[in-house]
Amino acid sequence: MSDDSPVPPFLYDGLDPAAEPKPAIVEISDAVKEAIRRIGDAIDEGKKPGRPLSILSNVVREAPLGSLLIAFLLGLAVARRR
Repeated sequence: MSDDSPVPPFLYDGLDPAAEPKPAIVEISDAVKEAIRRIGDAIDEGKKPGRPLSILSNVVREAPLGSLLIAFLLGLAVARRR
């Protein structure tokens, strides 16, 4: 036996390739999709019976003109503060 055996390299090419970086537009698109999914989940959670969106939709269904008046007045109050 000889002592001239080759030393294996510490880094093997091709076994664990580096991940290709995502383009910025793909990252932004993924972030927007995730945000939309979270907002949709929050809305669905709020629409369950007894939750705020369910109560609000019931009030608006029963008194649409009164709700419209309140929304208009709140809009005026917010607009005057700016």
